[in-house]
Amino acid sequence: MNDRLTEYPLVINTLKRFNLYPEVVLASWYRSFISITDAFGISIKMCWSVNRGHGLNPVESCEGMGDPAYFYVTFVFILNGLMMSLFFLYGTYLSGSRLGGVVTASCFFFNHGECTRVMWTPPLRESFSYPFLILQMLLLTHILRTPFVDKRTMVAFGVANILFMLPWQFAQFVLLTQISLLLCFALMFGNAMLLSSYYASSLVIVWVSDLIPILHSDTSLCDFSACIFLFFQAHISNLLKSKFTNYKDFDTLMYSCAVEFDFMEKETPLRYTKTLLLPVTLCIFCAIVSKVVYHAFQLLAFAVLAILIMRLKLFLTPHMCVMASLICSRQLFGWITTKWRHQIIVCGILAAMAIQGTINLRAQWSIMGEFSNFPQEELLEWIKENTKQNAVFAGAMPTMASVKLSTGRPVVNHPHYEDAGLRARTKQVYAMYSRKTAEDVRNRLVSLGVNYFILEDSWCTRKTKPGCSMPEIWDVEDPQNANRIPLCTILSKAPGPFFITMFQNDIYTVLKVKKNLRWQ
Repeated sequence: MNDRLTEYPLVINTLKRFNLYPEVVLASWYRSFISITDAFGISIKMCWSVNRGHGLNPVESCEGMGDPAYFYVTFVFILNGLMMSLFFLYGTYLSGSRLGGVVTASCFFFNHGECTRVMWTPPLRESFSYPFLILQMLLLTHILRTPFVDKRTMVAFGVANILFMLPWQFAQFVLLTQISLLLCFALMFGNAMLLSSYYASSLVIVWVSDLIPILHSDTSLCDFSACIFLFFQAHISNLLKSKFTNYKDFDTLMYSCAVEFDFMEKETPLRYTKTLLLPVTLCIFCAIVSKVVYHAFQLLAFAVLAILIMRLKLFLTPHMCVMASLICSRQLFGWITTKWRHQIIVCGILAAMAIQGTINLRAQWSIMGEFSNFPQEELLEWIKENTKQNAVFAGAMPTMASVKLSTGRPVVNHPHYEDAGLRARTKQVYAMYSRKTAEDVRNRLVSLGVNYFILEDSWCTRKTKPGCSMPEIWDVEDPQNANRIPLCTILSKAPGPFFITMFQNDIYTVLKVKKNLRWQ
């Protein structure tokens, strides 16, 4: 709860900052599991030593539920496996046909690479959060369809919302799309049923209950609250602003230069088309837009998000799979032909989807390998053996995460870039990749209490697209130094007089920050 190592010298509440409730729950389950298996003498872990050759030290490798990493990943996969059951139920309930559930689940697997990232990075917050969004949307569909909803459904709906929001800081923006209910109300010429649902009513009640004490308080409180909101969410509004204008700043470029925050890549709609997911969804949308209003506009909202920010296609693609189930709806398409002929047509469409879908699945199954990063391993071993336990490090955000995890040394920045305070600290640290003077950057690092800076030459030169190298990003923020040589280039060759090279390999250079120029 009181962590001074993650954002040295600040003391932060990690549970509050990092949405770590899933880890807290899994840790308690793991301890209970280990206690039970130890009490009964059950062996649940097998380890062996791996000789890697080439002068590398042997490493221990373990598998089994007794290994913390295996236990953690297993439960992530179980949760996301159960999510597939929810998709089947969702497709079945929405379409009124079990075949609709099969279509939804099949479309998800045929487009698996576009639907989820859980197979690549299980610890992502969305891995814990997204299954509960599917549950929430399924319950919301039931609420909108049912004139009188019982308390148990509403309690389940509330719990699903809580479990969706707790693990993931971006959940609020996804729930924001459900305000499209208000748009539906307007477009349906004031159809009161859309707004008389328990969900819409609860939104209004919560909103009004929050407004009442504020409206009766001093006006300055309203101003203060507005300022706080704008301060913490400014990077989101600026990112959206940069999508439609020429606006640029340091934080905006840090986001937009990352592929996952760029516009949706042109190949994505093509991949949807090859599996027939896009054509089927478009046909369904045109046919039912006035009949299944919530899902139609939820699809539009997800489409807008995915087009603006590529990583958010992970909401669009699964919802397209859910919408695809409606090809099985007799209520919507029963007029076309008889029931059994309708099912034959659906099976034919599913078979056509499977042509490219099975190719996609084989491509995913063929990906095999093991992680290896010897330069970073060499760096971490040097840090553990040659620096004090309280030595403070700064550098690229991903590297700092590894340093904190593997060595236990204090770091001043890390990858949780959504936090306003951390964005400011990271900007100070990343001045190393600007064209500022060495003295200026040294002073910034000293003010943060940094003892060592880990310099990575790749961060000085690489770019995902024109204008996206770190020196070019800094040119937008610091135009007066735009014609100078990047400091990272200078220090990689001659670190003096403000820094001393303590360690170097092909990727990493550890620079010691000289806090006193007379110190050698």
